[in-house]
Amino acid sequence: MRIMAVDYGDARTGIAVSDEMGVLAGEAFIITEWSPERAAEKIADAAQSRRVGQIVLGYPKNMDGTLGPRAEKSEALAALLREQHGLDVVLWDERRTTVDAHRILSEAGVSGKKRKDTVDAVAATLILEGYLNSRR
Repeated sequence: MRIMAVDYGDARTGIAVSDEMGVLAGEAFIITEWSPERAAEKIADAAQSRRVGQIVLGYPKNMDGTLGPRAEKSEALAALLREQHGLDVVLWDERRTTVDAHRILSEAGVSGKKRKDTVDAVAATLILEGYLNSRR
């Protein structure tokens, strides 16, 4: 079963999709959308076209484990994906994934606009890798 990780943002949402065995992270890309409803539609379309069986949605907790406004937005998106699109959605603690994604891209020499255009896809890949590793 393919698994799709989602790093949800206000304007850009990172997506990463596993291989068919649900073992390795593969394709990564971004969706540009401001509306949560339209973002949910695009995520659902991407999941359907790639035969994804489960969505792992980044759940941005604060470093002390409390929940803030970003976590509430993720909960609302999860509800849209479940209720309107019938998707199996798991919320996954994504603390530090965006920070780590910036570090990885910086170490690789990626800067400026190119980093801005790819950081969300890298963060989604980190979410996916963390989830896949937890299943082993």
